[in-house]
Amino acid sequence: MTESEYPMRINKYLAHQKYCTRRAADELISKRKVLINGRVAVLGDKVQEGDEVKVNFRPKKYKYYAYYKPRGIITHSAQEGEEEIADISPVEGVFPVGRLDKDSYGLIILTDDGRLTDPLLNPAFEHEKEYKVTTKDKLPGYFQKKMEEGVDIGENVTTKPCKVEIVSPKKFKIIITEGKKHQIRRMCGAFGQSAVELERVRIMNITLGNLRPGSYRPIEGDELKVFLKDLGI
Repeated sequence: MTESEYPMRINKYLAHQKYCTRRAADELISKRKVLINGRVAVLGDKVQEGDEVKVNFRPKKYKYYAYYKPRGIITHSAQEGEEEIADISPVEGVFPVGRLDKDSYGLIILTDDGRLTDPLLNPAFEHEKEYKVTTKDKLPGYFQKKMEEGVDIGENVTTKPCKVEIVSPKKFKIIITEGKKHQIRRMCGAFGQSAVELERVRIMNITLGNLRPGSYRPIEGDELKVFLKDLGI
């Protein structure tokens, strides 16, 4: 924060300092859990530069898991006859952040921390997501270059530049920084290719590792610290 931003409302200050959201800050203030220079803060108080702010509460211990979504499972909002992650998840009290379509599989983040949603999914932040893709037919020689430049996938949408590595005649890896609906399948389709296998193996610094379909592992320690730092949390 810069000097010109002061005086600043206490709830905005706490949000800037990543204590909590503004709404949660108002609740803490109402419960007399916030001190400004040793004085109990009240709603509407403002913080001056150099003020000492203390928050007397224990931050919630959030849960973070790397989960391997199996093929054929809906991320959420399943229709009749379908199963979604919530139906089969081995972890209670968490939700998936983002999507993988029904026929795609691999890494998805499960958490109870709503702060992740916007910084992780908003394409403006350009966080990397890596996939392994197998196509029905042999890839043309121009495929890597054209994919990396950005692809017109219809509906007046052109994808951002990405990174592509050709693994074999019908397999490639791709790193994208956005997540439009069926993006990789639509990118392949623009060149007459059909993606028959699509597995997400990495989200930012979180990797799938040795997880098998339906299994999970906690995200913790340095891995979690880097993840949250890069998200600005």
